[in-house]
Amino acid sequence: MPPRLDRALRLVVVTPEMHRVHHSIDRQETDSNFGFNLPWWDRLFGTYRAQPALGHLRMTLGIDRFRDPQELWLHRMLWQPLRNDPARSAHQVNTP
Repeated sequence: MPPRLDRALRLVVVTPEMHRVHHSIDRQETDSNFGFNLPWWDRLFGTYRAQPALGHLRMTLGIDRFRDPQELWLHRMLWQPLRNDPARSAHQVNTP
């Protein structure tokens, strides 16, 4: 989608590029752009972030602790929300 069109649409709906920031490994970016259809909530509550700090091409997606290929097995993915992992609440930020 052309950047100009994306910027205009973000005033009315959440665009894929806008929500993609939420999937960043950087905790400040993960804690932003929660909306999946209406962008107003993020703007209202101060969680809107226009772009990732490293840009979309250099941004790392995902959760660091789930990068192990064994975590991608179906039974492990189903168990992830139920695990009591102290690292889950640790503040991790991706540094270049």
